[in-house]
Amino acid sequence: MRTLSSVTDYFVIATGSSEPHLRAIADEIREQLDEEHGLRPRAVDGQMPTTWQVLDYFDVIVHIMRTDMRAKYDLEALWGDAPRVRVARKRIG
Repeated sequence: MRTLSSVTDYFVIATGSSEPHLRAIADEIREQLDEEHGLRPRAVDGQMPTTWQVLDYFDVIVHIMRTDMRAKYDLEALWGDAPRVRVARKRIG
């Protein structure tokens, strides 16, 4: 994103299958970044229950979306010129 937008350097897009799943993903991201790096989001948009929550860590914006919302808004296509960075999956639990 760095070369395409002045808003952020990276988008992280995660998918959950239900509102409880989205909440678990968001909670885990927030807890791990706080514990491991002392980071807290500058802003959070979308309170549970929701189908899409955004955690703004300034250089990284995390989108946590239910499957249908991810398909509908298709951020990957919208920002298709941005290079993709694949990361290894980490299992929660």
